[in-house]
Order: sequence, then structure tokens, then C-alpha cells
Amino acid sequence: MSRGFDGFEIDDFRDSHFGSRRDVGRGSSTDWNAPTKLEEIHRNEGRADSLDREGQKVSDRERLPLAREERVQAILSRRTRTKYVDRNKHYSLRDSEVHTLSEIGKFRVVDTNDLAKFAYTGDRDRMEGDIRNLVQQGLADRRNTSVLKKESRQVLTLTKCGHHFIRYRSFLPEDQAIYHGLVKPKEANHDAGLYRLYQKVADDIERKGGHLLRVALDYELKEKLYKKLGEAQTRNDKRLDLEKLTLAHELQLPVVQGKVILPDMRIEYETGEGQRDRVDVELATGHYHGNHLAEKAQAGFQIYARSQDAAGLRRIRDEREIISAILSF
Repeated sequence: MSRGFDGFEIDDFRDSHFGSRRDVGRGSSTDWNAPTKLEEIHRNEGRADSLDREGQKVSDRERLPLAREERVQAILSRRTRTKYVDRNKHYSLRDSEVHTLSEIGKFRVVDTNDLAKFAYTGDRDRMEGDIRNLVQQGLADRRNTSVLKKESRQVLTLTKCGHHFIRYRSFLPEDQAIYHGLVKPKEANHDAGLYRLYQKVADDIERKGGHLLRVALDYELKEKLYKKLGEAQTRNDKRLDLEKLTLAHELQLPVVQGKVILPDMRIEYETGEGQRDRVDVELATGHYHGNHLAEKAQAGFQIYARSQDAAGLRRIRDEREIISAILSF
């Protein structure tokens, strides 16, 4: 792949100066030495941005491929088709097409540019051929996120048939949520960025010897939380607020000023020492206001933003003295 080195590792921003969970539940994310901490954040963000830019110049030949990159290369090397039958429907698919369906299903919506880069190692022609076959067989949909050309991105989603096929054939672990269609088309641009962000965070995990297990989007976390809250309401539980806090703790979700805060994405993995761990990440956009940004920072999430949004969000962060790094990608 052509990403090269991706900058800082997760733990570089996990100490008490960078998005620590020590502030969760407090009314403010500021303290008496916030300016000093922000100066340190600025230095580290500048270094991270510089390493990202330099990383674009690093050749694949200069580093060993990561585990999932090796898996992608092995998948792409197999070009024969396999016949499948699902509910009286017949499909003819390459391994690369099954892999594409699985990737789309995990993230609900995937930008075709990102899919070409990460699932096809830059081979756009190979990807286009696979997508045509998947669309023709009714397993995937290709659509634009906006009628305005400048704002639109070309994305892929699973159809109901594609969703059933992946689940029925057990191409993904049973505990991995799979999605189809767009629940909120207006949020498609934001959601499409999660697949690319996942690649960046996953690189860091694998470079440190970790093994990726599963990804959970906010849809899944929200569904689990509110399903259990609904059960409590059905029981007429008068201590619903306490029940909410208990459920948040069970789901390992932070609570800020009595409100359960959900990350855009949770990545679960096994460390090199064999311990199960997770990282909660937030994809901030230029539409985030100060209170929203402060809330996510207090929750202790790793906050990322597209390069075109990072500068503006960092200005908001500095004005509010929010003690959290905002990493660009």
C-alpha cells in the first residue's frame, strides 16, 4: 500500500496531557495550566502533521507490510470465481469481491476512493470490475452522497441481499455488526470517512503488535444502550437514571455531566501481550461547535479531523482551552 508511515501512535496522546479520562463528568475541560498543556499539544500536533506529510513519500519497499495488508495482497492474488447459492439466488464471486462486501458491511458506507486505496492497493481498474459485478448481481449499491457535485462523494453500501449473503455465509464473525443501505443519507459524507480513519488507527495497533478483533460503530453502541434502557422502562424502573449509568458502565461508555457519550467508532483489539483492549475514536467535522468538541474531549475519545477541518477545530479548541489533541488524517 502507499500510505507509508502514519505519524504518532495512539499512546502518544493517551497520557494525562492528552484527552485523559480524568475529566469525565466534570463541568469544564479547562484547568489552571491549560495554556501550558495546549502549547505541548501544538508541538506534538505539528510533529504529527509533519510525519504524515513525510509518510506520503515513503515507498512500500521501505517497510514490511502489516498483517491486514498481507491478507489483502493474498486475497487479490486469487482471481478464480466461486459459485454460491443463497435463498435460491446464484452468485459468482472472487475472494476480492467477498472481501469488498465484508468491508462495506462493517462500515455501512465506504468511499470508492478509499476502497481502491486500502482494499485494492491502488488498483482502481480491479476495483471497478469487482464493483460492476457486485452491483449487477444485486449485492451492492453505488450512489453519490449529494446532488451538488463539489460536495458529493461516490460511495458503496450493501443491499439487503448483500447483507443476508455475508451473514448467511458467515464471512464475518457473528459478533461483528453488519449494515445495509443508508439510514441517514445526510450523514453519509461523515460516515464515509470512518473507513479511512479506521485504516490509520489500525495501522498504529498493528505496528505495536496488536491483533484487530472487531469494529463497532455508534449505531451498534446506541442500539445496545437503548435496547437495555427500553427494557428498564418496560419494567417501570423508577431509578432509570441510575440504570442508565449502570448500563453505560457495562458497555464501557463514558458519562459526562449525566449524559452517556458515544464515539463514532470503537476498535477492539488484542495487544501483543494478549490483553483485550479498545480505542474509541471521534471523527470531528467543521460543523462541530465548542460544547460538542469539549464533550467529546471530556469523554476521553481520540479525536481526528480531515486536514481541511483540523485547523478550524484546533482554533475552537484553543479558544475554549479544551485539553485534547485533534489529529489530522
